[in-house]
Amino acid sequence: MKRLAMILGSGVLGLGLLDLMSGCAGEAIKPTDMLDETTGMTVGALEDPIEFVQSAQNAVVSASKRASFAYLGPIEWDRMGEISYGLWIHVAPGNDVQVANLQSPGVVTLDLDEGPLVLTPTQPPAQGHGPYKPVASWGQTAYFALDMGVLKRMAASTKLRIEFKSVDLGRKVAFLPSNDTSATLTEFVRTRGITAD
Repeated sequence: MKRLAMILGSGVLGLGLLDLMSGCAGEAIKPTDMLDETTGMTVGALEDPIEFVQSAQNAVVSASKRASFAYLGPIEWDRMGEISYGLWIHVAPGNDVQVANLQSPGVVTLDLDEGPLVLTPTQPPAQGHGPYKPVASWGQTAYFALDMGVLKRMAASTKLRIEFKSVDLGRKVAFLPSNDTSATLTEFVRTRGITAD
């Protein structure tokens, strides 16, 4: 995260981004559980959200441009045995990217092995604090509906890409993971006790 903050702060995408991606490529992010003391709810999440970088097709590489990043994190809310799932997404657009309102229907799509999956915005359960912290103050954060079937499909997918509609809705901006999403999501599914059936 410190290296990312330096890259974001300097606006340099080139070598710094390659260094960041090569340093994270093989590491899975560990799942964690936390107790929300305000509600008494147990929240399952990742230690850090999964980072995505803007696709080379969409990115403008320039020292004067701020790089664009997106972050994704699965969540399990356990309210005394009543379990539900959600997906936290944060996008920190650079100077050249204007992403539409994440709360609007049809703005965010996951591209999986099986094809595109349009995400539905939702409201998370009331809680004292969220499971993930937004990375950039200028970014947008939203929660999306998720069930066990979709979570398992995400974990099994060899590709996982996030696409956002731009403000003008005329184009989509794609983000690719800078980490192994399959290993991270498979471990999250396993620790949640979600079986293959």
